[in-house]
Amino acid sequence: MSDPTFGISITRLDSEPRPPVWSDMSVVGLIGTADAADAATFPLNTPVFMYSDDATMLTALGADGTLKDAVVLINNQLGEFQVAAKIVVVRVAEGVDADATIANIVGDGISTGVNAFLDAGPALAVIPRLICAPGYTSQRDSGVTSITVANAGSGYTSAPTVAITGGGGTGATATATITGDAITGFTVTDPGSGYETPPTITLTGGGGTGGAGTAVVADLANPVCAALPAVCDKLLAHAVVDGPGTTEQDAINWRETLNHSRLIPVDPAVKVLDGGLTVVQPMSPAIVGVGVRRDHEKQGRPFHSWANQPVQGILGPSRPINFSLTDGATEGQRLLSNNIGVLLRGELGVETAIAQGGFVFVGTDNAGEDDLWRFYNVTRGRDYIHLMLLRTLRFYLGRFNITGQTIQAVLNTMETGLRNLKADGDVLGYEIKFTRDQNSPEELRQGRFTVNFAAEEAPVLRYLGVQSSRYRPALDALLDDLLAQVGVIKG
Repeated sequence: MSDPTFGISITRLDSEPRPPVWSDMSVVGLIGTADAADAATFPLNTPVFMYSDDATMLTALGADGTLKDAVVLINNQLGEFQVAAKIVVVRVAEGVDADATIANIVGDGISTGVNAFLDAGPALAVIPRLICAPGYTSQRDSGVTSITVANAGSGYTSAPTVAITGGGGTGATATATITGDAITGFTVTDPGSGYETPPTITLTGGGGTGGAGTAVVADLANPVCAALPAVCDKLLAHAVVDGPGTTEQDAINWRETLNHSRLIPVDPAVKVLDGGLTVVQPMSPAIVGVGVRRDHEKQGRPFHSWANQPVQGILGPSRPINFSLTDGATEGQRLLSNNIGVLLRGELGVETAIAQGGFVFVGTDNAGEDDLWRFYNVTRGRDYIHLMLLRTLRFYLGRFNITGQTIQAVLNTMETGLRNLKADGDVLGYEIKFTRDQNSPEELRQGRFTVNFAAEEAPVLRYLGVQSSRYRPALDALLDDLLAQVGVIKG
């Protein structure tokens, strides 16, 4: 296009920083069973979007299984000016027992079960980032985790066959390794299940004698809990997972099988009224609902924990948990020290209780190993920042050449988003840098440059220390007052 000889030329300049584009972190991903559901509305292993107050969709879910109860429990937690939660439902077939249903929830590792959530973005234009599988994350099993060499034996020309028998379980298999003519190790190829005591290891064949092994039995991770981290990593989601809800030690044993910062462990279960009867249901949907409520209270920003928040629509915890604000030697404090969020009962007239009454969730931690990223409000907040950068900065790709103006526009765009978060108290501070050591002429020539940013999310307040002492200056002040009032009395 050439400029007119006599006329007006208008050119739109587009070098201003882009406004930050934020993602919805409160979409719930709910996976479970509903065998009486309308199969056309809720096909198996297919993500389906619904609003939690949609009566038609709730009717289509049917009354059986775990899904409808979970939606009701989520609805009970919604706060002021909230009408509904956004939910992506994945329905799986209910198996002949819990193990079979768990296998259906785990799915094929590609597109069924929990992996069906990965299709939600392309299919539904929403991505679930608060996931739960109520009723199927607490089950634990025990298997043969290792076999130690008790006797190397001698004369082996090939690896002997390993037979594993007894111990109350089934299915464990292993192979032996030989070096020279002796056994030097065992590899467990299948831990099996149901082992209550170490099984017997019997070696046959291989041309040698005397070889022996000792089996080690340990708790195995819940398969759903084991499958969720990979899905959550892809979605930038977090999953609330239920503990066994039985005893303190069971909860700690279960917690020892978890290790991922996108898992948020909670215990125990909750009691609710269902059809006039008191029944026990998993707590995870209620805690996810609390998370939805808290995000809504903070205008969608997920930088605040769900701790010290009331849980509504329940009759109480499935078992009472002893707790004191001032004493670490209580069950509630021990569970919290092991990163397990707990449901506590308020108590009138008890200053060391969590509240005056009702039922309150207390939990600040994820199940990761890194204490730098211990709080789930911090990991969720960092996801929020990363997603904002992805959604906002992609505008520049291919549209702009690398110039000083382009780089400055990118820096200004990032600064705009982080400045807003700091103003709201979601981050304490930040720094954005474009440095020579991260960028070379060769990188720039290839159309690439790197920007560094650092931010510090505000940590949740979970401990408040108060130091109490006497105050001697008050006596000095009293003495001064007395002297001023009384003075000297003369006779």
